[in-house]
Amino acid sequence: MKGLLIIILFISPVFVHAQQVGETEILKWPEGKKAAVSLTYDDGTLNQFHVALPIMESLEMRGTFYINTGEIPSSQHRAQFFGREAAEILEESKEIPTDESNIFERASLIRFLDMPEAVSFHDRAGAAYEQGRKSMAYQLIDEGFGQAVSMGVKNLVSPQIIDGPMIDWDEIRTYAENGHEFGVHTISHPRLAVLDEANLLYELEKCRDELEVQLGKEFLFSAECPFGTEDERVMEYALEMFPATRNRMPESFLEEINRSGKFDPTFDYNKEYVQWQRGPLSGTSHELMRSWVDDILTREDTWLVLVFHGIEGIGWEAIPEKTIRSYFQYIAEKDGIWVGTFAEVTKYIRQRMHTKVSSALDNESLKISLSSELDSFWYDQKLSLKTIIPSDWNNVVLSHGDTKEELSIEVDGNEKFVMYNVPAEVSELILSNR
Repeated sequence: MKGLLIIILFISPVFVHAQQVGETEILKWPEGKKAAVSLTYDDGTLNQFHVALPIMESLEMRGTFYINTGEIPSSQHRAQFFGREAAEILEESKEIPTDESNIFERASLIRFLDMPEAVSFHDRAGAAYEQGRKSMAYQLIDEGFGQAVSMGVKNLVSPQIIDGPMIDWDEIRTYAENGHEFGVHTISHPRLAVLDEANLLYELEKCRDELEVQLGKEFLFSAECPFGTEDERVMEYALEMFPATRNRMPESFLEEINRSGKFDPTFDYNKEYVQWQRGPLSGTSHELMRSWVDDILTREDTWLVLVFHGIEGIGWEAIPEKTIRSYFQYIAEKDGIWVGTFAEVTKYIRQRMHTKVSSALDNESLKISLSSELDSFWYDQKLSLKTIIPSDWNNVVLSHGDTKEELSIEVDGNEKFVMYNVPAEVSELILSNR
């Protein structure tokens, strides 16, 4: 057809500065923001919902809550031990010390023994095991079993994990409907790295099943295995079950810096994105917390994932309400920051990195095509696009389906361009000069 110029561009979302009319970039962050922040919470303690959540909502922010479902009053699935009779294992421990062959069974059981410090023995042994101090882990389990034998422990009880009362599912559903994300954090917060397969799978699968029944499958996108574990055996199971985990995101384009890691805002990480996790504690200073926000705004590739636990006197390392309020207000005042749930940010990044763009130009319109092989059930985020338009265009209209929208034209040097948002389900759109 005379006058038609076809430009087929199968471009990586890692965009080189546009020089040709029709070139289209998927912006690194929505609306051209410079950085992303996710406000995430572990365990599901009361004041996360009754103190922190209302502050977020007053600032039009939404959070991600990784909850332990076993102590929610109307949950169907409670903490359980699966395995041989406790009496048999305890009797055996009198003669056979703990070692690599039996630690998973014993560490799975010990947290259910009806004695003081049962959970502590499990947690400390699990931490030592993950740190490679296996002899110490064996010693702690032997010490705990020795105490149980000397006390004549016979009964099993559910480990009490949550500090304070738990809200129930009706209230959780209200928050989910308001846009907050909920994710798996196991039934009862064990050290998964020292559970045997049956107990490990129960903790993950039944928490997952409870969430699906109570909230729907769409809330099974992300999980956080307790204590931020990165144990290889645990992560193999978790990454098979869930599209994303906060513990680990093994993406070739993402540099992960977890809570124990150090972030250098001046360093070239040679990845398209950097995910930096920070865990504010009760004694973390305002100045340090604010510096994390300031640091990510010196770059254009960083996603700050904040991990909170206790709030206002309830939960581990509880942070005062006034600190949370001041900090969230500080984040909200930064124009360059996108605050999204963990799922929203993960989805946007993956959609951007896995979407191909092509364009075709004639004298009066640009046809933009988008294609991706990602599962449309999960990947539902709008994408923000930037397209270079002809220099003689003065009025641009975006069209897709029944939608028509007039766009503002922007200028950068000799280039004219438009920026716009496209729903995930849109595969073709038209930019017209009207």
